[in-house]
Amino acid sequence: MTIQDSGFMMEDGVSCLPCTPEEQKKIVIDLRNESERNLKEGNLYFVISSRWFRMWERYVGIDADANLIGNQSSDSWHMNVTSSMVAEMPGAIDNSDIVQNGSDCNCKENEIQLRRNLMEGQDYVLVPQRVWVKLHEWYKGGPALPRKMILQGVYHRTFDVEVYPLRLKLIDSRDESQSVIWLSRKASLSELFQRVCALRGIEQNKARIWDYFNKRKHTQLSASNRSLEESNLQMDQDILLEEVDGHHSSRFGMDSTGNELALVSMEPSRSSFTIAGGPTLSNGHSSGYKSNQYPGSSLSSGLKDTDDGFDAYNTVRKGEKRGLAGLQNLGNTCFMNSALQCLVHTPPLVEYFLKDYSDEINTENPLGMHGELALAFGELLRKLWSSGQTAVAPRVFKGKLARFAPQFSGYNQHDSQELLAFLLDGLHEDLNRVKKKPYIELKDADGRPDEEVAAESWKNHKARNDSVIVDVCQGQYKSTLVCPVCNKISITFDPFMYLSLPLPSTITRTMTVTVFYGDGSGLPMPYTVSVLKNGFCKDLLLALRTACCLKTDENLLLAEVYENKIYRYLEMPLEPLASIKDDEHIVAFRIQKKGMEKTKLVIFHRWQEKSTTDYLKSGKELFGTPLITYLGEDQPSGADIETAISKVLSPFKRMHSSAKAHIGKGSDFLSDGLDELCSSSDAQSIENAEFEGALSMDLSLRLLLTDDRVMNFKSFKKDTLFEPGKILSVVMDWTDKEQGLYDASYLKDIPEVHKAGFAAKKTRQEAISLSSCLDAFLVEEPLGPDDMWYCPRCKEHRQAVKKLDLWMLPEIIVFHLKRFTYGRYLKNKIDTFVNFPIHNLDLSKYVKNKDGQSYVYELYAISNHYGGLGGGHYTAYAKLIDENRWYHFDDSHVSPVNESDIKTSAAYLLFYKRVNESKMEIGESSYSHSTS
Repeated sequence: MTIQDSGFMMEDGVSCLPCTPEEQKKIVIDLRNESERNLKEGNLYFVISSRWFRMWERYVGIDADANLIGNQSSDSWHMNVTSSMVAEMPGAIDNSDIVQNGSDCNCKENEIQLRRNLMEGQDYVLVPQRVWVKLHEWYKGGPALPRKMILQGVYHRTFDVEVYPLRLKLIDSRDESQSVIWLSRKASLSELFQRVCALRGIEQNKARIWDYFNKRKHTQLSASNRSLEESNLQMDQDILLEEVDGHHSSRFGMDSTGNELALVSMEPSRSSFTIAGGPTLSNGHSSGYKSNQYPGSSLSSGLKDTDDGFDAYNTVRKGEKRGLAGLQNLGNTCFMNSALQCLVHTPPLVEYFLKDYSDEINTENPLGMHGELALAFGELLRKLWSSGQTAVAPRVFKGKLARFAPQFSGYNQHDSQELLAFLLDGLHEDLNRVKKKPYIELKDADGRPDEEVAAESWKNHKARNDSVIVDVCQGQYKSTLVCPVCNKISITFDPFMYLSLPLPSTITRTMTVTVFYGDGSGLPMPYTVSVLKNGFCKDLLLALRTACCLKTDENLLLAEVYENKIYRYLEMPLEPLASIKDDEHIVAFRIQKKGMEKTKLVIFHRWQEKSTTDYLKSGKELFGTPLITYLGEDQPSGADIETAISKVLSPFKRMHSSAKAHIGKGSDFLSDGLDELCSSSDAQSIENAEFEGALSMDLSLRLLLTDDRVMNFKSFKKDTLFEPGKILSVVMDWTDKEQGLYDASYLKDIPEVHKAGFAAKKTRQEAISLSSCLDAFLVEEPLGPDDMWYCPRCKEHRQAVKKLDLWMLPEIIVFHLKRFTYGRYLKNKIDTFVNFPIHNLDLSKYVKNKDGQSYVYELYAISNHYGGLGGGHYTAYAKLIDENRWYHFDDSHVSPVNESDIKTSAAYLLFYKRVNESKMEIGESSYSHSTS
C-alpha cells in the first residue's frame, strides 16, 4: 500500500511565492503610497474582486476591521499578532464574480465588462497599476480589468477612476446594423468619430453622426474637442451614423411620407439668462417655451427643450393635468429623479421658478455655480409643469450636475439625500440676493437671553445669506455644549435646511444560518436568530446553539459557501459579524467535539455528464453545498472516505416518507418549540441507525481527491492510505443513479443571511414613530472622541456634552431618516417601519422659541428607497395640492396612489409644508374627508 499526500500544487504555481506575507504587505503599501503621491489624469488602476482581495488581506495580516485598499491610512495596515489568526494563502486572482462574462478569462481585455451596479469596497477594490503587476506576478489569475483615472469638476477638481466607461449603441443607417462602442465620458467627439469610422469602414469626411437619444434625432455631432459628457451623451443611448456622399439615403428621422423631419440644433444659445423669464400662460404660470418658435427672440431658452424630450409643440393641452410628468432614468439616476420630483412639487418653489427670477441669479458668488445650476433646475421644473404627462429626460440637468458636483457623475447609484443637500445649498448660492457678503464678527452668548442671541444670529445669517431657499427651507436650532471639566457652557444658534434623524432601537439584526449534521444524523435546517449588529461570531454561535438544541458534546463549525465551495471558515470567536453581508450564504456543521482533532473531510458535488468518458475531466459543473465530516480513524483509507460519505448522505435517501423528508426544508426556525425540535432530532438518529446496517461497502460512488479550489484531481482506491490530521477534499460526481437514490434538493438553494424583499413590507410590529426619531435627535449626548470641542476656559479639547433644541422652523421642513449606517467594514440599511403622520404634524412642543406661531405641518412628498445598498431603487410620492391627490413617481411612470398606501418602510425623506392658521380649520375638514 502507498501513503499519499493530499496536498496539491496549483496549476499556475502560486504556492511557491518568492515573498513572505509580511513582505507582500510592505511592497503593496509602499507602491500604493507612491501612487497616491503621483496622482494624475490617465493613471491606470485595476479592478479586483473584494472577495479575493479580502482573502489576500487576511493572508498578509491586515486587520479585518481595516478598510479596503485606497480607503485607509498606512498605519491602519497592521499585522495581527495573534498566532491563531493566520489565514490560508489565497488562490489565483479571481474576478469571475464581478464580470459579466463570468469566469471566462479568454475574452479580449476590452471585451470583458463589469457587472452593473457594483459598489466599491463591497464588491470590488481599485489598486494602482504597479500593485496589480505585483499581485498578478505572485498569484496569476484575472481577468485584468484596467481603468483610467480622470479629472472631474469645474471649481472643485477631483480625481476619480472611471470604473464604468460610457457605452454607446451605434446604429448604421446604411444597413441598420448595430454595434457597441465603449469610450471614456471624457473622450472628445473627435475620438468618437475616429472610433466609429474605423469600426464601420467609412471616411470621416463622409460620416454624419447624430445624437439619437430615445431613437430620435437631436444634435448633429461634429468632430471637436468637446467631450462626450459635455455633449450630454448618456450610458446605453443610441447614436446614428449616416453617409453623406449622396449614394446612401437614410429613412432615419423621416416621417411616413419620406420627408425629413424638422431638426433643432442643440447647441446652447448665447442668451444665458432669459430662461428665467417668459410669457404667461392662461393659468398665470410663466413659461419660456413658446418663444423657441421664433428664432432670435430675446426669450429663447439657453437650454433647448428638445434635448430633454420636450418641444415647443408639446405644451400642456387644455384640460390636461399639470405636474404629472415623469423623469426618464438615464442609468441609475432614480436617486436624482426621486429627489427632483419632491423638489418640483414643493409649492413655494413651483411658484418661484414659474415666475421671472432672472434678477435674483447671482453670477458673482464664488460659492455658487454662476447661476447655471439654478437655470438648469428652473428649466427642468418648467418642463415638468408644462409637458402634461410626457416623460422628460433630464440630460442637460444631469450634465450640469456632473460639472459642478462630480461626486454624482457617472452611472453609479447615489443617495437621494446627499443630492438634495447639494441642490438646496447650490440653489441657495446661485440665487443669493447678497452680492457682496459683509464680514461679521461673531459674539458669544455670555449669559444673554436666548431670544436676543437667536435674533442676532439670524440677522447675521441673513446679512450673508438671503435667497428663496433661506426664505422657505431654512430654520434655526440651538446648540448647547457643556465642558465636562470646568462646566463652561457654550450656546450657539445655527441654521439648518433639513433634519437628519437617527432611528432608535436598531441595534440588532436577524441572520439565517443553515445547520448541517456532520455525522449524517439529520437533515439540514435553516435557523433564523437575532444578534447584535456590532457583535462577533461567538454571539452568533451562542444563538445558534440554543436554536438548534446543540448537545454538550457537539460544536458548530461556521463557514461561508460561495459558488458551491467553502469560501472561508468563520473560526475566530472575535470575527466581527459586520464582515458577514446579508446576501452571503452561511452554513454551520454539527460536529462531535471528540472527532474534531481527526482528519477533516470536505465533500464537493458535481454533475456527471452522460457523454463524458474521461473520469478525470474537470469541466463538469459544481452544485449544491459542500458537506463536512471528520474521519475517526488514526490513518484513514479510501474505504473510510467512502463509508463516511455514505453516512453523511444517508439523511437524503429517498426511502424516507415525504413527510419526514421535508422536515425543515424551506423553513425558518426561531427559538420557539425547541423541545419538540430536539426530540424529533433524537428520533431521526434512531431511524438513521437502521439505514447504516443496509449500507453497502461496495457502493460505487464516483469520487476523486481534489484541492480546496476544486482545480486539480487525483483518483484513489479503497486501500489508499492518507496522512492523519490533514484536510482531505473529495469531489463526488452525481449520476442518474445517485439522483434516484438521494434527494439533492436539500443541498441546493440555501437561504441568504438576510433576504430583504424588494417591495418594502410594512412591519408594523417593529414600527417606531417619527416623534421617537425626533426625541433621539434631540437627546443630550457626549461628543465622540473624534469630534472633541475646544473649551475656551480650559484651553484644551474636551469631550463635551451636546444638546440640540429646535428654535425656529421653516415653512418647508425635510426629515431625513438615517436608514444607512456606514462602518469601517460594512454599509448596512435599516428597513424598520417609521410611523409618520400625513396630516396635523404638530411640532410645537419641540420648538423652544415661544413666539406664538403655529408649527402644524402636513406631508406633501416622500422620497422612497427600496432594496439594499447599491442594487436598490428610488421612487417618490408627491401630492398635487390643488387636486388634493397623491401620485407615485417611478422614473418615467406616474400613477395615482391612495393616501393610505404611501406609508411604507421604504420612506427615506419626508417633506412637510406648514399649514397656515387661517386654513387649518378648512384643511382639517377636507383632509378628514379625503382619508375616509
